[in-house]
Amino acid sequence: MNNVPVFTNDTIVFGLLTITLGFIFYTSSKKDGFWFKFYKVVPALFMAYMLPAVLTTSGLIAPEWETVNPDGSIEEHSSNLYFMSSRYLLPAALVLMTLSIDLKAVFNLGWKALAMFFTGTVGIVIGGPIAILLISMVSPETVGGAGPDAVWRGLSTLAGSWIGGGANQTAMLEIYGYNPKLYGGMVFVDIVVANIWMAVILIGVGRSKEIDKWLNSDTSAIEELKEKVSTFSKKVERNPNLTDLMIMVALSFGTVSLAHLGAGYLSDFFADFVNGIQNQTTKNVFTFLSSPFFWMISLSTVAAILLSFTKAKNYEGAGASKIGSVFIYILVASIGMKMDLRLILDNIGLVAIGFVWMSIHAILLILVAKMIKAPYFFLAVGSQANVGGAASAPVVASAFHPSLATVGVLLAVFGYAVGTIAAIGCTILMQLVSQ
Repeated sequence: MNNVPVFTNDTIVFGLLTITLGFIFYTSSKKDGFWFKFYKVVPALFMAYMLPAVLTTSGLIAPEWETVNPDGSIEEHSSNLYFMSSRYLLPAALVLMTLSIDLKAVFNLGWKALAMFFTGTVGIVIGGPIAILLISMVSPETVGGAGPDAVWRGLSTLAGSWIGGGANQTAMLEIYGYNPKLYGGMVFVDIVVANIWMAVILIGVGRSKEIDKWLNSDTSAIEELKEKVSTFSKKVERNPNLTDLMIMVALSFGTVSLAHLGAGYLSDFFADFVNGIQNQTTKNVFTFLSSPFFWMISLSTVAAILLSFTKAKNYEGAGASKIGSVFIYILVASIGMKMDLRLILDNIGLVAIGFVWMSIHAILLILVAKMIKAPYFFLAVGSQANVGGAASAPVVASAFHPSLATVGVLLAVFGYAVGTIAAIGCTILMQLVSQ
């Protein structure tokens, strides 16, 4: 990432991203002509993800870049927009979208949601070793390496990320001691493959009715939940005044503030607890508990669920979930700008392993969904709760309906909990096939 982008100022980049989103919403609102036909095929949410990636690929913006100082030293720079979106806007969106949740209806979604989540986990666990076997037949050197440079050690970090999240990924790096100098290549594969898979899922959202028909799935529980929230929203609907808007800002960002405060204390407490565990494997299994992001998302969601039992839920009528959706779209754009499509060719071997791996994950999800007649919603969110974690599972869930964002978060929390254990199982299998 040595090329300095045209625009390095986050204020300018943020403006470009919002202009992009404005363009997408303006064109997708057309009722006839080219854009009407275009958005019947390509969902607006997918465009909100891909256009920022095009801006990054063209060199206009970048998530990270390097400059050379006069003394010859290299200085690293990065955009803070994804950090801002994931730490401020995502939890605020979860609060606003969860205010009107019907918790009983969420639990009525049944066992198929969990079944698809765990299917996604199994797909990642078996996908890694199968990918190594298949690629080794074509390019043995791609999956080779010895000691800390062994490719299977690096792939263990992908397993941690794709089942749990960042904390699980770091735990796997610690457990298997992959060469830190090579780690950047694995992070790149993580970003490219996971983001392209998310793009595929978003395209599927636009065709979910046809997919559900092919899967012969029963979507009645999901439709019932959406109907309940829509009916409630219409019942309390009103034209929001300035007081309504300011109270919603206070509720959302006030909750985010308290969640960050609580996350700081809890992550420190559990960091001490985890560091006190003598058994190294057990210690790394619980590493996610020391992650401030995990606690921040969990506390925001719990607080929002509690608020849904108060009069605060009536703010759905003033457009709470619409404001939450604005925050989600900004987050999607900031995720999209992390992907530079030019870099795929830089490490084609590792990227190929990633694509084969993700394909196995996808095929298993499709087979099980077809077998148990699970709706595409469960397939998409079950996959993203594994691969994308708490940052993207609610994005995909809310693409179906804002009221469903919480389902994505709840499943992503499962991912954090089982991430390291499942990733260790995957790595053992990858080590065996590598040898």
